[in-house]
Amino acid sequence: MHTAARLGAAALSAALLAGVAAGPALADSPSPSTPLPEGLYGKSDPTYDGVWRQSLALTALSAAKVTPADSAVAWLTGQQCEDGGWPSYRAAGAACDAKTEDSNATSVAIQALVAVGGHQDAVDKGVKWLKANQNADGSWPYNPGIPGDANSTGLAVNALFAARTDPASVAKAGSDGATGKNAFDGLAHFQLGCTAPADQRGAFGYQPDPAAGALTPNTLASAQAALAAAGGHLPVATSVRADTAPKALACADGSAPATVPHAEAGEAVGAYLTSQLTAGGEHLTLTTPGSDPKPDYTATAWAALALIQSGHPDQATDAVGWLEGQGSTWTKDGTDAAATATLLLVSQAAHRDPAALAGQLTALGPAPKATATSSEAATPSSKKSDGMGQVWLIIVGLLIGIGGGLLLSLQRKRNPNL
Repeated sequence: MHTAARLGAAALSAALLAGVAAGPALADSPSPSTPLPEGLYGKSDPTYDGVWRQSLALTALSAAKVTPADSAVAWLTGQQCEDGGWPSYRAAGAACDAKTEDSNATSVAIQALVAVGGHQDAVDKGVKWLKANQNADGSWPYNPGIPGDANSTGLAVNALFAARTDPASVAKAGSDGATGKNAFDGLAHFQLGCTAPADQRGAFGYQPDPAAGALTPNTLASAQAALAAAGGHLPVATSVRADTAPKALACADGSAPATVPHAEAGEAVGAYLTSQLTAGGEHLTLTTPGSDPKPDYTATAWAALALIQSGHPDQATDAVGWLEGQGSTWTKDGTDAAATATLLLVSQAAHRDPAALAGQLTALGPAPKATATSSEAATPSSKKSDGMGQVWLIIVGLLIGIGGGLLLSLQRKRNPNL
């Protein structure tokens, strides 16, 4: 069973949707009874989220211009199996088991190593593993050999984008040799289209109902799949900006396609997430069968990242502010590595000052090789402001020079002896 830090994992999502009691999964992980591996971020038991939290930490710190310790990167690369996949966690000396390698861990590990740089062989092996374990319908399962889900498929598409591999070109051949559906087709398999009620269109369901085949909107699935639908990956670093809110799916007539076209998928889920954030007081809600609804920090963070990636930072602003206000609770005062790293990724994407969060995350792992200088740590918005300030200084200087020249010319006309 997965910890709360791995809310993106398909196993936990399945338990929540099926109404299975997931008490152990939602409880804080106990401190490990054995010493933690050298180079690992976080102090809790890494059994279920070691690769996940390490990958998020390395990605976030690299984006914050912090050079992680060699031991931190070596721990992550050392978790990779010979076939290219990553498990959630593998104890030192333990053999790999192909059945327990998972697409979530593999996808975030690929993105982390791309962000760190210098590990192309490991990245290529990871992408090869994703291609080998894609389902014929274009989706990815959490573990090989089971039906795919929206969360895992979205994370895999993120990894393909990070590795500069076109998801449209990734399609596993079927047993008959025919080419299967591609990664975008797999993602579309979980998105609600024009046949759904208007307020659900654009959302993603975790998986179709096994009996009826119908999809039920799921906020976490929608938030994690949305970054992929928007063409993004971790870390989110884009300057694209739209002047309008996300465009809801157009379903005015009966000619709308059965599935949401890829070109419209990002906007459609962005519109759904925007409406859900507004209705929820600028955060998404986790609804667990048998429990009262509660704020879903992870889903809110991924929704903000997706909206920023798709060019709608204004629609993410209040959610980012809410996350920052709840940061101490979510990150357990900066002691939860996965939560701290995710909040740092959101802060960077939203052009907020990441210094405090970067410091908290750095303290949870080995001493970095190098940290950002004050100029490197400046947020993109402050750098933009500094650049605009320099431009205005140049313009003012030119105007003063032109004005002085005109004044001198007039004076010379009045007094030729000047």
